Amino acid sequence: MADRFEDLRVLVAVVSAGGFALGAERLGVAKSAVSRRIRELEDRLGARLFDRTTRRVQLTEAGRGFHDRAVELLAGLEEAEEAASSASGELKGRIRVAAPVSFTTHCLAPAVSRFLERHPAVSLSIDTDDRMVDLIRDGFDLAIRIADLPDSSLVARRLVTIRHACVASPALLERFGTPQRPSDLLRFPGVVYSNREEASYWRFAHNVVPTVTSQLDFANGDAVREAAIAGLGVAMLPTFLVHDAVRRGALSIVLAEHMRPPIAMYALHPSMRNQTARARAFIDFLVDTFGGEPFWDRGLLSGRAADQPPQMRQAPSLKSSG
Repeated sequence: MADRFEDLRVLVAVVSAGGFALGAERLGVAKSAVSRRIRELEDRLGARLFDRTTRRVQLTEAGRGFHDRAVELLAGLEEAEEAASSASGELKGRIRVAAPVSFTTHCLAPAVSRFLERHPAVSLSIDTDDRMVDLIRDGFDLAIRIADLPDSSLVARRLVTIRHACVASPALLERFGTPQRPSDLLRFPGVVYSNREEASYWRFAHNVVPTVTSQLDFANGDAVREAAIAGLGVAMLPTFLVHDAVRRGALSIVLAEHMRPPIAMYALHPSMRNQTARARAFIDFLVDTFGGEPFWDRGLLSGRAADQPPQMRQAPSLKSSG
């Protein structure tokens, strides 16, 4: 029976990772071992679970049905194991988290040691990717997202207010002058975070979107910041990413009185019925650690329009746990 559960884990890993090689990497085993186990599973079932081509691996109709049942069985097994182990009062097991790259690097990673010290039998697996993952399909316990949330069946818990600032290096401001209104950015080069549409990226208060000539873009916020420090352009970045550079004078905040209202960061997770005790404990830890006025904003935007309380916008169908 243990081998059959391992078959299910391998199948789910291949599907969530999107291929045999990535599934093997996620499991920490050789690709050949994954391929062999799937082949033996198909032989035992007498059904083909995957359509394999040179470019992709896709579930067959029989495979989709079997995968859905496998996810349910593994979830039931995990719940049973957790219920048995919780009698000791100690949290155990792995928590899979999807989180933004830059926030993880600058804020989350330095903080998680305190959680692991409190719960030594728990392990954390943090996937740093700015893409929007499917928590259930990809096997995550929770995701951390900075966004105005769309309609969703997921449960959202607010963690912290996230503010953005328009920043430029002193050398760039000396060259082009200090902008007084968003429209002044027309004469500035821009550095763009390519995971957002430019209209959304350059949006100021009252939905003002100035024309900015963006000659350089990155899919990573740290790279955008470093390019701005190097004087390659003006940029729009979250304050947790630029506060240190601003305080040491490598960047200056401009147009602060025109900044758009801040948004919230959330922890998103499936319904409470399927949430593990260790995942709940980690979300509680995130709220305790980052709730209130974040350390990176203290004194940074004091008295400015961008320092006003966030406007909370939440889709009506979105569940909230606090």
